[in-house]
Amino acid sequence: MLADEVDFVIGVDTHRDFHTVAALQAGSGGLVAQAVLRASAGGYVEALDFAAKYAPGPRAWAIEGTGSYGAGLARLLAQRGERVLEVGRPKREGRSRAKSDAIDALQAGRTLLGRSKLAQPRAGGRREALRALVRTRQGALTAKRAGLCQLRALVVCLPEPLRGELRGLTRARLLGRCARLRPERSRDVEVRGSLLALRSVARRVQALSEEERALAREIETLVRKLAPTLLAEPGVGPITAAQLLVSWSHKGRFRSEAAFARLAASAPIEASSGEVVRHRLDPSGDRQLNRALHTIVVARRKTHADTIAYVQRRRSEGKSVREAIRCLKRYVARHLFRLLEASATMA
Repeated sequence: MLADEVDFVIGVDTHRDFHTVAALQAGSGGLVAQAVLRASAGGYVEALDFAAKYAPGPRAWAIEGTGSYGAGLARLLAQRGERVLEVGRPKREGRSRAKSDAIDALQAGRTLLGRSKLAQPRAGGRREALRALVRTRQGALTAKRAGLCQLRALVVCLPEPLRGELRGLTRARLLGRCARLRPERSRDVEVRGSLLALRSVARRVQALSEEERALAREIETLVRKLAPTLLAEPGVGPITAAQLLVSWSHKGRFRSEAAFARLAASAPIEASSGEVVRHRLDPSGDRQLNRALHTIVVARRKTHADTIAYVQRRRSEGKSVREAIRCLKRYVARHLFRLLEASATMA
């Protein structure tokens, strides 16, 4: 338990502009002192001064949101050699309980003291750069898909004969045609407005496509530096490899490959009833990591001979297709985790 390793725990409830800190005695969980500090470089230094005054000796920090509002504080504390641990946002069980930043900071510290398994914050540096690139690329893709849907909807509402000319075009040809439209040549107000909207949306989609390709190139470059062996694995491309690295973070974060599989939502959960004994996948965990794992499995099932043979063998044992894929996901998660632990580096 953490109480056997430290004398104090400092719980932190993080927000955009202010952080609330609470120093607790590790043995009893009793409150020593509380303070509200600004979420700035000066406030982070004040947090260290607070710790030195009210929590001298061995201590640990229990911080909510180390990947968002608490990122700056967690980064500085790690640089200063402090022990930083992450606690999740508390679940709100009804509206009858009191709620304040001071209570949340106190609860963060006590929650950490009650845990036998401690969560480390994910790494910064190259991993954080990769995470930012992956999320931004996904945002560009989402906006691009929305733009394409909007473009198709605009085409449906066009007056004839323009509607008939554009409706049957492929996506690439439609984008090119709409991006070259010259609405100023039309004297009809309705047609001119529609053409202007089409050109605007088409050019936006083209810009987003170029942005996505540029981000994908940056992601691939970074992945080749961090874990080139990942890209040699069947079914693993630069984007899925990047998500694996972002979720894995750094060596030692997971206590075992089973913990990684649980985060990837590929750990089996028993779902037996009566005489039927079976297992299913865990629907929780990191959904983006699960998506990357699923993409890898789908690619391997199509082209990788050993994977095709594995699924066939599982099917011959009486398992359904979904059960065979579940077993395959668990195997792939185990294999990729061991590969990451052995070869990947975030230094």
